[in-house]
Amino acid sequence: MADQSVLFSVFTKPWKTLSVWDLCKFVKELGCDGVEFPLRDGFQVDPANAHQLPKLAEQFADHGLSIFSVASGTDERVFAGCAEAGIPMIRIMPTISPELGYVASEKREREKLEALIPLCEKYGVQVGVQQHYGNFVTDSMGMLHLLDGLSPECVGAIWDCAHDALAGQQPEYGLDIIWPHLAMVNLKNAYYHRLNGPEGQNAEWKRYFTSGRQGLASWPRVAAYLLQRNYSGVVCLSAEYTNDKDVDRLIREDMDYAKSLFA
Repeated sequence: MADQSVLFSVFTKPWKTLSVWDLCKFVKELGCDGVEFPLRDGFQVDPANAHQLPKLAEQFADHGLSIFSVASGTDERVFAGCAEAGIPMIRIMPTISPELGYVASEKREREKLEALIPLCEKYGVQVGVQQHYGNFVTDSMGMLHLLDGLSPECVGAIWDCAHDALAGQQPEYGLDIIWPHLAMVNLKNAYYHRLNGPEGQNAEWKRYFTSGRQGLASWPRVAAYLLQRNYSGVVCLSAEYTNDKDVDRLIREDMDYAKSLFA
């Protein structure tokens, strides 16, 4: 049995066309404790209808599941909907503007986070900040610099092992860096795939998101470190695969693998 201090979640983004009933049934069969729900346009509930989140939470609760977080924007109606539904976290990814540059973009994003603190306090809902490759804050050290001095109860860090690995960080170091702010852990995996051969004038690379056993991030090392430090919280499998045709098979295998690492 998995360590009871760790709760397993899955990001339900790949299953936007399922009915809520079928989505809940599928997630329950995966062996999850709950979900991260994409409160975005085109999904079972969208941001304009955030007031429907309590009903959605009730539907998941009927299957013994919780909504641990939503991936969405930070309008006040999202905070209000989450608070009424008992959803504790809104996940966001601060962006870096190439035109503005990193330092100025980070300053802008910091100011946005500071402006959200009154809403966090008013509704009792935390904002979770996740790193991401590309035009975002890419690694754990960048997140630490962005979040330093902010209340972890209001603004926490969602550490993503795949994106930290793509940035070259070792999991033990990444988790140690962000530990005082850690609010949730994302499990997925990826590696760099070369698109052209060595005869190419310039090397071209892409990021390939793969199953938990196959990428740059070591899930066993992540789990061992979290267990060593008695992590108590949500581990969310992001269900992100470049081979999205096999997502159902891959997420089943990855959920079993992840739970075995915390046994």
